[in-house]
Amino acid sequence: MAEDQGNVGKVPPRRTCGAMQVHNQLLESHPEFRQALAALEFATLARLAAGGEFKVADLVQIPVVVHVVYRTPAENISKAQVESQITALNRDYSAKNPDKASVPAAWAGLVTDTGIQFTLATTDPIGAATDGITRTQTQAPQSFSANDAVKSAATGGADPWPTDKYLNIWVCTLGGGLLGYAQFPGGPPATDGVVILNTAFGTTGTATAPFNLGRSATHEVGHWLNLRHIWGDTEDCSGSDFVDDTPKQQLPNYNKPTFPHVSCTNGPNGDMFMNYMDYVDDAVMVMFSTGQVARMHATLAGPRSQLAGIAVGA
Repeated sequence: MAEDQGNVGKVPPRRTCGAMQVHNQLLESHPEFRQALAALEFATLARLAAGGEFKVADLVQIPVVVHVVYRTPAENISKAQVESQITALNRDYSAKNPDKASVPAAWAGLVTDTGIQFTLATTDPIGAATDGITRTQTQAPQSFSANDAVKSAATGGADPWPTDKYLNIWVCTLGGGLLGYAQFPGGPPATDGVVILNTAFGTTGTATAPFNLGRSATHEVGHWLNLRHIWGDTEDCSGSDFVDDTPKQQLPNYNKPTFPHVSCTNGPNGDMFMNYMDYVDDAVMVMFSTGQVARMHATLAGPRSQLAGIAVGA
């Protein structure tokens, strides 16, 4: 369970995400997950081909439970830090972030409000009042890895709340230089959700630059809603994020690239590195595209439809 214990508490020098590592492991261990993903891709293509309004409702409100798993008082992040992350998610998913003004003119028209908002749960699985935060002091080794141990009380973490009713987010110390990871829709309910490094969560408290704007969670929740990395997780320009309005790009971008950064013959504008699904610093990632939002809503109409049913104006 422990990994890179010498780096516990430190902020990685650049963004890394364990979503594809976990994804590939699940594909091998759960054949039905592969079938569920194939069905979702077919349904997504059919929904997009039909045209018209692609959003499932005027506003989808997703209840969130945040599981804080800690060993030391410093890792037991405050309620204010948790709330700052929910605020950041709602800012980014509603395209109300002022820094979207940095999107180059070529793509400014693609910046899209997802129509999705997040709220800390007010009722727990047995109907009792809650602030949407659980706290677990663990005796596990100093850092968790992308092996889902943090998602189970039996391995030193916290069990999920029902994943058809809540978005489960675990906040802990992660090893391996990871800022977080997520499970794509259609996978095993026992591990469904998002994991975020406690020093890259929210915008206050232990959140540390350059990952202190809450965008590690913005990125990982994108995976949870079936968005892929924008470069398609290959190195030879053959990969795809399955979104038509995001340019092909060869590799992830890190830190603070300069526009334009051309790869895969995608000039003159180059990579859409300011997209939330690249690997740049929090201050640089500022947008979801229209195609990405359509893909999220195909997921909300499919494997996450029970969560999508909790909507305003539906």
